[in-house]
Amino acid sequence: MDQLNGRLSRRNMLLAGGAFGAFGALSAASPAAARSLWTWSPSGSVAGQGAGVDPEWVWDEEADPVLAAVIERGEVAKANAALKQWTRNDQALPDGLPADLREFMEHARQLPSWADTTKLDRASQFSKTKGIYVGALYGLGSGLMSTAIPRESRAVYYSKGGADMKDRIAKTARLGYDIGDVYAYKPQGSMVVTAVKTRLVHAAVRHLLPQSPDWTRVSGGQKIPISQADILVTWHSLATFVMRKLKEWGVKVSTADADAYLHVWQVSAAMLGVKAEYIPATWDAANAQSKQVLDPILAHTTEGEALADVLLGIVAELDLGITRPLISAFSRYTLSDQVGDMIGLSREPILKPLIATAWPLLVAFREGLIPLPGIPSVVWTLEEAIRQFVLLFLAEGKPIAINIPDMNRPS
Repeated sequence: MDQLNGRLSRRNMLLAGGAFGAFGALSAASPAAARSLWTWSPSGSVAGQGAGVDPEWVWDEEADPVLAAVIERGEVAKANAALKQWTRNDQALPDGLPADLREFMEHARQLPSWADTTKLDRASQFSKTKGIYVGALYGLGSGLMSTAIPRESRAVYYSKGGADMKDRIAKTARLGYDIGDVYAYKPQGSMVVTAVKTRLVHAAVRHLLPQSPDWTRVSGGQKIPISQADILVTWHSLATFVMRKLKEWGVKVSTADADAYLHVWQVSAAMLGVKAEYIPATWDAANAQSKQVLDPILAHTTEGEALADVLLGIVAELDLGITRPLISAFSRYTLSDQVGDMIGLSREPILKPLIATAWPLLVAFREGLIPLPGIPSVVWTLEEAIRQFVLLFLAEGKPIAINIPDMNRPS
């Protein structure tokens, strides 16, 4: 572990390994994190009923055998070459896909029967109008929180995706961009493509990662990564966390907008293979589930602290006159001191209370709730840096290929 810590702590970890959370993040168990027994009722789900089986012991019975077969037949390169051609929701699946993979994808690309296009359209408009807040919370809130989720933090290092940090973050940003895009689930959008490809990656990792002795050593007894419970943890670190913080910040969110934002994440969970009986039907149900599956498992790991250091380093590369201490202070204000300590954020005893006082004023001014108040200039600097961060990581940039892995992290 000392040797690993030494490798992770260097800034050249950008090239040596590590990867960033969100749905593309992998999941490995941690002895340091324990989850309470599953008691959440399926009556609170979009299905309204279910067997009530603990999602910790449920994976993806449709995708997993297909991807395992593709890998064992040595057809990953062939599949990836074909998948590069599939970029829009309305495109036919490309030629060259293995027959069993094509059959699975034709089914997986269909929206759930309960998807509401009117709500999906409203959600895309909401993401557009509240983009500065949502983008900041995805990146400097949810993104850093992912490094306090031991299963994510440890497994990303041992997966193939951990070999290139910047590429990994770009793929994470792809999901954030696509889910908030005005065309997300429309024919000309890309969210169906992104979700299905991510589901393929998850299934491939479930086959590959158990073969890694390094992952097995830290898995805490978990035999197969990325259970339905793991995906729910990440779902709450994004959707539930963001809505909770928007309300705490005083951002104006109508009931219709809140419902629409929940719906786009409900549909996205289904597209990633989560069973309907686990997908919360309301925000109250989501908050109750989050308290059970997310809150208790947040913890410090050596890998998580190192990943947070790398992420902060990438944000600092924007260098818009903002210092890393200011970003750390904002993240502590957003996540809490407890989580900040878990991931090694600097304490910032002067900047953090300043932001805690001034940021709500800035939000209230932006929301038209108060006239221009006396806001310290450092907070305007913070807002501009966050804006640039959102533009960089959530704006549509060069095409990003989400590839099926064929191996674990290179030694």
